[in-house]
Amino acid sequence: MPTILPLGDSGLLVRFGTTLTDPSNRAATAFALTLEREPISGVVEVVPNLVSVLLRYDPLTTAPAGIAGEVGLRLNGLAGEQTNRTEWVIPTAFDGPDLDEVAASLSVSPAAFVAAHNASALRVLATGFAPGFVYCGLHPDRLLVPRRSSVRSLVPAGSVLFAAGQTAIAATEMPTGWHVIGRTGFINFDPVRNPPTRLNAGDSITFEVAS
Repeated sequence: MPTILPLGDSGLLVRFGTTLTDPSNRAATAFALTLEREPISGVVEVVPNLVSVLLRYDPLTTAPAGIAGEVGLRLNGLAGEQTNRTEWVIPTAFDGPDLDEVAASLSVSPAAFVAAHNASALRVLATGFAPGFVYCGLHPDRLLVPRRSSVRSLVPAGSVLFAAGQTAIAATEMPTGWHVIGRTGFINFDPVRNPPTRLNAGDSITFEVAS
């Protein structure tokens, strides 16, 4: 059962796990989608994360006990699978500075690694951390590698990153401890758009080698 935790004086955190697993992420994503379809009065923001969903409410007009009650009702009717999500194909140049090192750590050639990486569609696990940053997963255990031992001070927007069973896309320039395996022209953040991001948790992403 998920845990409902108070977070400050205007937030509740609904947590579906303490570590990232496919079931806990799917549950968090499905719950956020349920709140999108059946909003709770007084809740002013819903923020899904990898294994939890933050509900921010107006404490001047809404009591946390009432929010928790409505959360419980929606959890009881939580659907196991999502619908109405989008399938994306992301052309990617797999020429990142860490590609060879990642492939070598898995005892495969860079080409074999890219083929394995692109073999199956990934699910958008969450967006956030930085504007438009996309977490995708989960890769099978045979593709697990840890993060880098050192942080790169800056990678450009569009960098395709890899670590800990996930692939990520940086939408802004940023430092990172993930391995940089490629780059794409798909940027999931445009501050003049409304909404400024295009991907949603639960969307499907297939990476393909850019021609």
